[in-house]
Amino acid sequence: MAVRETHRDIDRAASEWAARQDRGPLSPDEDAALEAWLRGDPRRRGALLRARAVSLMSESAQALGPDFDPETFAEPRRPRLSRRGVLTGSGAAVAAASLVAFGLASSAAGAVVSTERGEIRLVPLKDGSTVLLNTESRIRVRYDEGRREVTLLTGEAYFSVARDERRPFVVEVDGRKLRTTQAGFRVRKLDKAPVDLLVSQGRVDVSAAPLFGAGKVLAVSANTRLALADAVHHSAERPRPIAPEAVTRELAWRDGKLAFEGETLSQAALAFARYSDTRIEIRDPALAREPVTGLFAASDPVGFSRAVAQVFDARLQRDGDTVVLSRGAQPPAAAQ
Repeated sequence: MAVRETHRDIDRAASEWAARQDRGPLSPDEDAALEAWLRGDPRRRGALLRARAVSLMSESAQALGPDFDPETFAEPRRPRLSRRGVLTGSGAAVAAASLVAFGLASSAAGAVVSTERGEIRLVPLKDGSTVLLNTESRIRVRYDEGRREVTLLTGEAYFSVARDERRPFVVEVDGRKLRTTQAGFRVRKLDKAPVDLLVSQGRVDVSAAPLFGAGKVLAVSANTRLALADAVHHSAERPRPIAPEAVTRELAWRDGKLAFEGETLSQAALAFARYSDTRIEIRDPALAREPVTGLFAASDPVGFSRAVAQVFDARLQRDGDTVVLSRGAQPPAAAQ
């Protein structure tokens, strides 16, 4: 009786195949062997895509050698903030200058801070709290002796709140107030979607929407998310527990990464569009529905597309600022 492969066995084999691909083009025999391996178990394509993601991040085939531990990727450690990580596309000196420049201006009432597409910025506040702004985001900061208040105007931000029992920290978004004395939480406000709150540490008290009773407060604890109702989205507000590993994936952007766990390729393409002018276009509907698992650099849609093309036997073509993924007929000679 054949013994079914474990996930660890599949991940180790996938890491070896990814390492071979990084060392150079596969021979015809190796190509045939890889295709036969992929057909043998439906879990293998996802495992290879994960291994290719790690390869792209490390930029070295050695990272997928005998020392590669798939469990390290399966449960990544909490991303660490660094000057290199919080300001993409900038050197350490530029990052330091940006942080200091905001520190000097932050005393002005109603100071507005924003990020461009693909930029992630750390905003230090006077009380020791910080706000990490994701791509294309904007906040207004109001600090004085009696209040700590930040308004999320658009985009996404992660708040690390220093304890101050005398002055609760308040985030205002779309007329709602999120209040805490000490917590770590993410608030996301994007077009055509309800405001999304994710609490990773501590507790956040949310003022109820007028349609659910003014004056009421909803407590949201750690490892919980909440979609806020508004004039457009009328669904009842119910905090939903979320697994710690899912919290880590949701917050991977803090380290300049995008994490997927079963999302479709079309959903992944939309996620990359938030961070880059380069667009991913998927012209095959079946390919667009393929599930994606892996951790990728948010600023590298081309690298992601190359990994997808290899794993899902697709073709990649560059058309100006668009990366086209397709199956079927051979693309023109200009394709890459």
